[in-house]
Amino acid sequence: MLFLSQVEVGSRPFSVAAFPDTPSQRVQFILGTEEDEEHVPHDLFTELDEICLKEGEDAEWKETARWLKFEEDVEDGGERWSKPYVATLSLHSLFELRSCLINGTVLLDMRANSIEEISDLILDQQELFSDLNDSMRVKVREALLKKHHHQNEKKRNNLIPIVRSFAEVGKKQSDPHSMDKHGQTVSPQSIPTTSLEVKNGVNCEHSPVDLSKVDLHFMKKIPTGAEASNVLVGEVDSLDRPIVAFVRLSPAVLLSGLTEVPIPTRFLFILLGPVGKGQQYHEIGRSMATIMTDEIFHDVAYKAKERDDLLAGIDEFLDQVTVLPPGEWDPSIRIEPPKNVPSQEKRKMPGVPNGNICHIEQEPHGGHSGPELQRTGRLFGGLLLDIKRKAPWYWSDYRDALSLQCLASFLFLYCACMSPVITFGGLLGEATEGRISAIESLFGASMTGIAYSLFAGQALTILGSTGPVLVFEKILFKFCKDYALSYLSLRACIGLWTAFLCIVLVATDASSLVCYITRFTEEAFASLICIIFIYEAIEKLIHLAETYPIHMHSQLDHLSLYYCRCSLPENPNNHTLQYWKDHNIVTTEVHWANLTVSECQEMHGEFTGSACGHHGPYTPDVLFWSCILFFTTFILSSTLKTFKTSRYFPTRVGSTLLNFFC
Repeated sequence: MLFLSQVEVGSRPFSVAAFPDTPSQRVQFILGTEEDEEHVPHDLFTELDEICLKEGEDAEWKETARWLKFEEDVEDGGERWSKPYVATLSLHSLFELRSCLINGTVLLDMRANSIEEISDLILDQQELFSDLNDSMRVKVREALLKKHHHQNEKKRNNLIPIVRSFAEVGKKQSDPHSMDKHGQTVSPQSIPTTSLEVKNGVNCEHSPVDLSKVDLHFMKKIPTGAEASNVLVGEVDSLDRPIVAFVRLSPAVLLSGLTEVPIPTRFLFILLGPVGKGQQYHEIGRSMATIMTDEIFHDVAYKAKERDDLLAGIDEFLDQVTVLPPGEWDPSIRIEPPKNVPSQEKRKMPGVPNGNICHIEQEPHGGHSGPELQRTGRLFGGLLLDIKRKAPWYWSDYRDALSLQCLASFLFLYCACMSPVITFGGLLGEATEGRISAIESLFGASMTGIAYSLFAGQALTILGSTGPVLVFEKILFKFCKDYALSYLSLRACIGLWTAFLCIVLVATDASSLVCYITRFTEEAFASLICIIFIYEAIEKLIHLAETYPIHMHSQLDHLSLYYCRCSLPENPNNHTLQYWKDHNIVTTEVHWANLTVSECQEMHGEFTGSACGHHGPYTPDVLFWSCILFFTTFILSSTLKTFKTSRYFPTRVGSTLLNFFC
């Protein structure tokens, strides 16, 4: 076995009795050791590069996948990244990876400042413990030093956006990876100075990184202080056996051009083998990259003192793996990342074989058990606790707002508050015949919004009319109209009673009942609102069919006989007679046949003829066009909803269009 370590094994008791029996217990023992400055676990960004051979061109390393929390692959065609998904691995590739670590070179706490030094140290170890002639060494070294081509470089031909939001400009000024004054280079200030010496003696702290090759949008997703784990796999001509190396650098080093983003590299896994097993090498590389994202193995990799520690980490990982039968599941199906990743703390707890704990108190009711939702048993006890929690931060919220960075947020919130208020105000005006319209809605939203922001401690909560409020107002107005009640008076009483009931709920800590509201309850209310709006849309369509009827029994052969004229009603009702009397209309002197449609309706005339309906001439265009708008809007909404996952545009463009239109 090949092993190189620059850390003394004697820093930890080394005896047969000191090591536990199972991999899980050994991992718990490793994680229980004291941390030193060079072995503090950091967040990891993992990148998988493979050697790519092009006709007429030199080979180069091509980025094929990356892991921040979940796997992202370069889609077929190499034009865009896939959506993050849960990586699914073959059990065989995991065992192959374990075999690679057993038989390959393991270099822990290597001190090197460039990829050239790393390559030389790896090849030196290979020469010591295996047959590696000079010509083969040269070929392997050339392969390791090939140029790295990253997926984002295809998109970097366009100019870097010049316009930045105020918040982004302020953030870049304080970010560890800050831009220089021209916005073209970045210096990794957060990397320790001991790791920033490159082969020519220049400190990497002053070695700029070209921002034209950096995906700034993706860079924002990487946590501050994160380190890189690079996985390099591929085929090399004339190799008769695989060359495997696992390297942990101490300290981490910024290797220019190796990683997609300018962060220091901590781990390297290299697998170069004979031609013909590229897919096998790819799966082993995926297994290595995926296992590095595992919370437990990630910590083991940082704290490992020897090869056996890494093997124990893999064995513990295999103990936790679930295998799916090949005939009962399609491996090509990508699993969406879960909203909440289960905690792995039980795997770290010592004294329990395989980290299995029988009795664990879980959070009840889906995590709705914070201190804000606990009953106090005192009158207004919950309100007083809310005030105590908010009071220390009350004035700082106002001081923080006195910043140029908040200007963009002010403008956004102004538009976000005004738009729905005016929109729903107009709809309320139509629904209540002008009793409550845009002006009243704007005044009410401004008063309640200011009061809520000042005293509720949630200034970013937008208050205003919504769909359910509109539905409620329509039903209430119709009720008042049917029973001849004063709408505004009844609405004021409802508001006062609502305020009184809210005070009672606050006084009795009734808000703690929120923890019993499940997803089913939320979906039920959302479905109710959707059903009401769908019902109203269909009802309006039916009303249009009555107002603007269609001649269902028309015959083209009788088209020349169709007519629609205004005539004197044969049996006028009392309302019509009163109208004629009030306006001094003498029906015998009116030329009814010469009146227009609007004049006939105004004079309370009657439409006669085969081309007439109840309210005048047949007007099929109105109903037909309304039906076209109705179904086209539905189809367009459904299409835009699935537009995010379509292949017409890159994922980012599809998401932007979906967010804009929907």
